[in-house]
Amino acid sequence: MTLTEETRDQTTAASSAKPPYGAYAGIVGTFAGVLGLAGVLARALGREPRGDTTLDLAVLSMATFKTARTITRDDVTSFIRAPFVAGEAGRGNEEEPIPTGGIQQAIGELVTCSRCVGTWAAAGLATTEILAPRFGRLLTWSLAAAGANDFLQAGFVAVTHRTNVLDRSRSSSPP
Repeated sequence: MTLTEETRDQTTAASSAKPPYGAYAGIVGTFAGVLGLAGVLARALGREPRGDTTLDLAVLSMATFKTARTITRDDVTSFIRAPFVAGEAGRGNEEEPIPTGGIQQAIGELVTCSRCVGTWAAAGLATTEILAPRFGRLLTWSLAAAGANDFLQAGFVAVTHRTNVLDRSRSSSPP
């Protein structure tokens, strides 16, 4: 049996099965447990959250965006998604969770959802800023700058494209 046939058979079997609710519960429990453990560790180390400002929220938001997009979409992080998805990253290809009906599928759904990974990223970055403030701030601000760079690059491409379209239309219209 080829890999494609095996994947097709898994898809057919899983499409008739119910979602992996037990695995979802395990993932949510892990999230809550790790966040709770981080809170206990922060208290034991005497690390209290500082008064965050609107700027801190904006920076954390941009860093979360960049982290989530990198994990769920970039070729360089495809090794993270590979055990849990079928398909190939990048160049318009779509990765789909492997429909096992278990934890592999649930994690595949998590690592292909930028909003889902964003929740974990936000919690991880915020926790890092509390437990290791110097490193956490460096990490968060670096990721936020990379996220802002993504928007600036996309804006530049859009403006350049629009300019080229206008130039072509001017050169092709009669004087």
